Amino acid sequence: MGKLPDYFGVSAFGIKMGVIVPGSDVVDMAYESLLKCNEDGFLDHGDTICITESVVARAQNNYVTVNDIASQVRKKLKLRADGKIGVLFPILSRNRFSMIMKGLAAAVPEGHVVVQLSHPADEVGNQILPYDFAEKLGKNNGEVINLDDIGVERFRHPITGVDYIELYQDIIREQARGSTIFLSNDPLQILGYKLDGVIVANIHKREKIRQKLAAQGQDCITLQDLCNEGASWSEWGLLGSNISSGDKLKLAPREADVVAEKIQARVRDGLGKNIEVIVYGDGAYCDPSTGIYELADPQPAFGMTAGLRGKYREGLKYKYLVDKMLDEGVGLEAIEGKLEEKKKEGFGRNSYETEGTTPRKAEDLIASLADLVSGSADAGTPLILVKGFLGN
Repeated sequence: MGKLPDYFGVSAFGIKMGVIVPGSDVVDMAYESLLKCNEDGFLDHGDTICITESVVARAQNNYVTVNDIASQVRKKLKLRADGKIGVLFPILSRNRFSMIMKGLAAAVPEGHVVVQLSHPADEVGNQILPYDFAEKLGKNNGEVINLDDIGVERFRHPITGVDYIELYQDIIREQARGSTIFLSNDPLQILGYKLDGVIVANIHKREKIRQKLAAQGQDCITLQDLCNEGASWSEWGLLGSNISSGDKLKLAPREADVVAEKIQARVRDGLGKNIEVIVYGDGAYCDPSTGIYELADPQPAFGMTAGLRGKYREGLKYKYLVDKMLDEGVGLEAIEGKLEEKKKEGFGRNSYETEGTTPRKAEDLIASLADLVSGSADAGTPLILVKGFLGN
C-alpha cells in the first residue's frame, strides 16, 4: 500500500465507516476510517473529506413526526383545525414530499388544503404533464389548468409511473376534510382561494416566491420555517428532509459546519494532516436521460470547513492553448512545459485562455463528485476521500 502515483489527477474514493445509528459519534467513526487511510499512505495535506448528510443527521437523531410538522404549521400560521391552507409548488417526490404533505394536511384536520403545482414539471424536472399540454389547451404559462382540463386519464411520471395528483389527493384525504389541486406557473393564482396561510414548498426560489405573496398581504412561510426549532431541528427546516420509517421524517443535519470543523480538528491533532471537510447532500447535476435535476436539497453542501468558503475552481482552456501553440509552431515536446508556465501567469475570466472554463464553487463541485461516488442507493461508503482537487 502507499501513495497514489503522481500521474493521477483528481481522484475520489468511497470509504467504509460501518453502520451509523442515532447516538453514534460520526466524528470518531470518520477519524477511525481516516486513520486507516493514513496508515496505508493515502491521506495527504490538502485532501478533502466528504461525509454524507444522511449519516450525520441520523447520528444526531434528527427526526420529526407528522404530528410535529402539523404542530409547527398551526403555530407558525396561527391556524384553527378548520383552517384553509395552501401548498405552493411542491416537488413530485414520495421520498421527499409525501410525508411533508401528510404533516401539512394534518394541521387542518377539519379544514381544506389547496395545492398549486407547476407544469409541465416541478422545479427539479419531475414531469406531471406532456410538455405541449398547455399549448394544446390554448393556455399561457400563468393560466390555471384544472383537473377537469386534464381529464381522468392523467399523465404519470415517466420514471416512477406514479400519478402524483392522485397520490397527493389521497394523502390529504387521510388528514383533512377537503382538497383542491390545480396547476399554474403563476404563484399569485393561489391567492384567489382566500387562504388562512400558504406554505411555499419549492426549494431553490422559495424566498423570491414568498416575498411575492407577502407583498400581496398573504400570510405565508417556506419549508425552511418549519421544524427549525425544538428537540429535533435543522436550520434548513424541512428542506433537505427525507422519509424515514413509520410516520417519521429525517431532517437535514443541524450545524453541519460544526461537524465538519470537528472532523478537521480531529484529523489535524491526531494525524497531523491539514484537510478540508464537507457535509454533502444531493449533487448538482441534471440527469440527461430523464431531464431530472437531482438537486432536491437546498444546496449540495450543508456544511464545510472555512478553507473551502469562497473558493472557485478555475483553469486554463488546455484545448485552446494546445491548438494555439501547434499553430505557432511550438514543438510537441515543448508544449507541456509551456502549459505549466501558462498556469503560473494568471489570466482574467474574460481571456481566451480561460474561455469555456466557467468558474464554479469548489464546494458544489466536490459535493457533487462525492454524491456520484457514494450513490443515492448508498454503497455503504458515506465517507468520500477526494484527492488532488484543491491543488489542481
